[in-house]
Amino acid sequence: MLEDEDLNLFRQEVEGIKPLAQDVFAISSRQKRCSQQNIQRREAREKEDTLFFFSDEYEPLLNEEGAVKYLRENEDSYILKQLRRGDFPPDLFLDLHGLTKQEAKMELAALIHVCQKERLFCASIMTGHGSYTLKRQIPRWLVQHPQVIALHQAPKQWGGDAAILVLFDQ
Repeated sequence: MLEDEDLNLFRQEVEGIKPLAQDVFAISSRQKRCSQQNIQRREAREKEDTLFFFSDEYEPLLNEEGAVKYLRENEDSYILKQLRRGDFPPDLFLDLHGLTKQEAKMELAALIHVCQKERLFCASIMTGHGSYTLKRQIPRWLVQHPQVIALHQAPKQWGGDAAILVLFDQ
């Protein structure tokens, strides 16, 4: 503990001194390039990690007779009713018309990555009718991803039976 005499001496010595402000950081162009490359690598790796969850061989127990729907275990079943009614407006729309299965898988991985990064809760995925290949495959891929809470065929205002609403965990 400082004695009063030492404390008074210190106060006299620092009286009138202006504090330094260190608010400028020098970053070289090499450091900027490296950080941008690191960000791009990280985003590519995260996208690849999302693709890891999509197996074409996995066959979940989905009812393909009526409206497509899925609810993760231990979630409130009322969420499906809310999705069916359109209570969750989509934050993002993804249109997969005319894409191949591989292109659709990449776009779906990108959608999930963006939703996680931007903390978006609901998305609408337009599969269209066509040959029903994507309409059947998209739910099979989605139920494999751990961030997907629920999915349901979209109500009319969000695309009807040609679209799927998906809720993501945050």
